[in-house]
Amino acid sequence: MLKTVYLVSAIIGTVIPWAFFASFFAAEGLNIPLFLSSLFVNGPAGGFSADVLISIAVFWVWSFTDARQHQVRRWWVVLPASFLVGLSLALPLYLYLREDRAT
Repeated sequence: MLKTVYLVSAIIGTVIPWAFFASFFAAEGLNIPLFLSSLFVNGPAGGFSADVLISIAVFWVWSFTDARQHQVRRWWVVLPASFLVGLSLALPLYLYLREDRAT
């Protein structure tokens, strides 16, 4: 049951952010410098972006350590997941992989 919740969360955590990203890329093209500067366009956006980026860094350290302790295979897929989508995919994906290890 929990494994299914993590999988559904990973799917939702991919679709919703990419709905926003797609509208940006449709309007601006593949303008990565503009995309990155838009993350910090004002105080609220910058604060939210900084919060998420710090959380991702902490998650990488924790997931690396936890994966070694619990022998979670393919834990490294959370790295590209966090770059291509964000923590909303990377965290539930890791928990899914960890739960998969437990079953």
